[in-house]
Amino acid sequence: MTTHASHVEVLRYTAFSSTPDGGNPAGVVLDASALDDSDMLAIAADLGYSESAFLTAPPEDLGGPEGRAYTIRYFSPKAEVPFCGHATVATAVALAERIGPGELVFATRAGVVPVEAAQENGTVRATLTSVEPRVEEIADADLEEALAALDWPAGDLDPAFPPRIAFAGARHLVLAAATRARLADLAYDFARLEALMHRLDLTTVQLVWRESATVFHARDPFPVGGVVEDPATGAAAAAFGAYVRELGLVPEEAVLTLHQGEDLGRPGELTVTLRQGDPRVRVSGVGTRIN
Repeated sequence: MTTHASHVEVLRYTAFSSTPDGGNPAGVVLDASALDDSDMLAIAADLGYSESAFLTAPPEDLGGPEGRAYTIRYFSPKAEVPFCGHATVATAVALAERIGPGELVFATRAGVVPVEAAQENGTVRATLTSVEPRVEEIADADLEEALAALDWPAGDLDPAFPPRIAFAGARHLVLAAATRARLADLAYDFARLEALMHRLDLTTVQLVWRESATVFHARDPFPVGGVVEDPATGAAAAAFGAYVRELGLVPEEAVLTLHQGEDLGRPGELTVTLRQGDPRVRVSGVGTRIN
């Protein structure tokens, strides 16, 4: 780590929870202009959170409100990732506390991501709009390998939710459990799942269980980031929104609630909004600073 990195202020925020002990924590560096890639990776590894976000000046053609547009990069303890939803929300909350609520625009490796930060009952709620998503099938052999790494029998999957790879800034394998008990019982082969995810360029595996028509529970193994499980995953929530709409599992216009982190003791809530005529997915949640 360079001398510059040791003098950088690293903030700690949690996303998708109004209390510091819930949701998904992220490191936030609001001015990373003095840092190189190795510095950012070292800071992320030192923090040990699933991702940390680093802001620098925006590209000239980004647009957005003056003083509210940025380049943002995301690092896990192991590597840079193209997009991270919870760190985006955490960053938006941190900025709103300093420059006020309103529109923000972030240039990410995955594309341009606008965010609206608004005051809500004494907290800040941030709503990100994803890049245009896509959904693709997974090969039978790759699915078999994923289930073997998870130690999930194929019969434990919900047949109403076909396995797919979904993208809304990052790639996630979506697998639906038939029961809440199946989702709660997560003890997987870290190295085996990591190898498959690297081969398929996956960021997490999005494990879900449907509680009702619009309410889901989720868990996200994240071995490629050096983390056993991501407590609340905005990028995966966006990908999941694209997935359920693409497969006709929800109406084209819908508001979904995802509960995540309960099995880790860090409960969080993510809101996924789908709008008819707009392929992009909106993910929102509150956030708060970790002292």
